[in-house]
Amino acid sequence: MTVTCSVQRHTVVTPEGDKTLVCRHWHSPTSQQLLVCVHGLTHNGRFFDELAQQLAQYYHVMCPDVLGRGDSDWLSDSSLYGYPLYIANFQQLLPLWRQQCESQRVYWLGTSMGGLIGMLLEAQQPGTLCKLILNDVGSRIPLAALKRIGGYVGQDRQFASLEEAEAEFRIIAAPFGALTEAQWHQLALRAFEQVQPGRWRFRYDPGIAAAFKALDDDIDLTAAWQLLQCPVLVLRGSNSDVLTAEVAAEMALRDDTEVLEIPGCGHAPMLLDARQIELLRAYLAC
Repeated sequence: MTVTCSVQRHTVVTPEGDKTLVCRHWHSPTSQQLLVCVHGLTHNGRFFDELAQQLAQYYHVMCPDVLGRGDSDWLSDSSLYGYPLYIANFQQLLPLWRQQCESQRVYWLGTSMGGLIGMLLEAQQPGTLCKLILNDVGSRIPLAALKRIGGYVGQDRQFASLEEAEAEFRIIAAPFGALTEAQWHQLALRAFEQVQPGRWRFRYDPGIAAAFKALDDDIDLTAAWQLLQCPVLVLRGSNSDVLTAEVAAEMALRDDTEVLEIPGCGHAPMLLDARQIELLRAYLAC
């Protein structure tokens, strides 16, 4: 099966004017419906490469870099980074992608931040999504987990080599679980960029951390969760502090909701394992 990955550059509207949002479109001659895969807070669309390549025989897989990440534009005013802007951007992009892929059905897979964008998008316009997969995020997020993440996001650290950057990445991303040496290296290549000889940095704007400064309580999205109309699959890393077992159990009480626990990892499962990808394929197809 021939799978193609093309890079698209979209113009999206922001309070600062038009910005460029970059998206990778994975597809094959047998691709049919539209699957949007949206990454976590400090990641980018390349974190879905393996999954997208496998699922492209069934779906047009769109893997965007949310503004401030990857190859997409940064914002001058860091206070603008947040869900109202992200949701507005995707409300603009979804009609374009539907037309391009000739698909009215939209499936959404979101890791952490990407999952929340999907949840809030569907809550604002029920019926937008055909199915929603939330990867290690839910209706409530404990403040302790937010503070842990806020402790390393946005420090704008510089590294003398990719090896040094990868060593730091393995510490920060330890909750990802037991990845192979090759997987750690591939993720590091996607997480960092070389800006000049002897200078590597994370591939995101440090300004995305601005929202964490004002947090002083848990995030409660129960009201939005209750507005969802589509079936939902909730994935939880067995050691996750972002999606607790208690919250996952509460979410499982909702009709058309399935909760699956991924053993041996915390926040968040990287969905690199062939068995995990097959699990997602089977859920989307049923």
